[in-house]
Amino acid sequence: MKIEAIDLFYIALPEITRTADGTQDSLLVRVKTDNGLEGWGECDASPLVSMAAYVMPMSHSNIINIREALLGETINSPADVIKLRNRAGEYGLDVQQIDHAVAGADIAMWDVLGKHLGEPVWKLIGHDTSYKKLPYASVLFGDNPETTRAIAKSIIARKFRAAKFGWGPIGRGTLQDDIELVQAARDGLGTEAKLMVDAGVVWGDNVDEAYERAVAFSSLGVTWLEEPLRTEEVNAYRELSDKIKANNISIGIAGGEGADFFRSADDMMVNAGLDFVQIDVGRIGGITEAKRVADRAKDLGIQYVNHTFKSHLSIAASVHVFAGYEEFNLTEYPAGESPLILGLTEPSGVFRDSQGFIKASDSPGLGVEVNNDAIRQYQRIIKIEVDGQTLFESENP
Repeated sequence: MKIEAIDLFYIALPEITRTADGTQDSLLVRVKTDNGLEGWGECDASPLVSMAAYVMPMSHSNIINIREALLGETINSPADVIKLRNRAGEYGLDVQQIDHAVAGADIAMWDVLGKHLGEPVWKLIGHDTSYKKLPYASVLFGDNPETTRAIAKSIIARKFRAAKFGWGPIGRGTLQDDIELVQAARDGLGTEAKLMVDAGVVWGDNVDEAYERAVAFSSLGVTWLEEPLRTEEVNAYRELSDKIKANNISIGIAGGEGADFFRSADDMMVNAGLDFVQIDVGRIGGITEAKRVADRAKDLGIQYVNHTFKSHLSIAASVHVFAGYEEFNLTEYPAGESPLILGLTEPSGVFRDSQGFIKASDSPGLGVEVNNDAIRQYQRIIKIEVDGQTLFESENP
């Protein structure tokens, strides 16, 4: 089959706030083929910047848009998808956000290939089975301990068995302020649920600040401290990790969501002393590159965990990546209030079973379908012109 169309849909809530919440907007990518099939993908980045990567005029040989790289090309096998994803990356070699942008097309190509071959994506990328994963409700800290405690209680009421709290006021005040926030989360969750903390790189390269929190949070049963430092501070991460292990502090260090290409993720895994590597399929270039990281993590004995703060389309794509690795048993699961989280794929989605687990679908492709009515409801209408020539204009899905 051949790719006959690549369609882009910029969707967003009516009002975007400065809250660290990636579920407020998104760029959806649809790949249509000449046999009447379509696949969908989602990018994790500024939608307009990513859209430009699909339609921009050629600047020179290393700045050619994604559509030109893919339209008219044949997809009949996994090797075809990998070849085309790499071609799109090479065409946009000098485009800074190319891996974020091409992720949408990569995911969509895997989805449509699975539908064409009648196989789930996890099988196409080399897994033998799809194991259950424990989803952790991924939420933001409240503005204070009282609000945080209430959020945690609501998570338990929704029958989640694990939760991650992040951003908000964490790291903005004193050590005691941070302890009170995490203590409130623990109080609300109870003693049985897993608790993770996402610091959102708030301590930059300050190992001492991060270490103090790691020690304090370990006594509250925190599984990992996520992104305490900036992604590029690999040596500082190693110093922090070594110090935690040398002093037998029972908390893991997680990071890697900022990696937007394989080599960056590999550098973190090899040199930063991570216990958990978190990869965003919508940032690193799609399922193709995320699977490479998962394979490498297995070889290195590091636990792979998806980073996902978008819709159920991204959750589905993310879980397929490591479906066949039983030991990689945790998965991020956005649990906020944005209607885009589930609404974009409703009534399909990645739902928890009676025991609270999820797994990658056995259905062809990703196993979820996009809701066109939701796109119409939240679609932003865009027109991009250069010298009177229309490069892109939004269309009805």
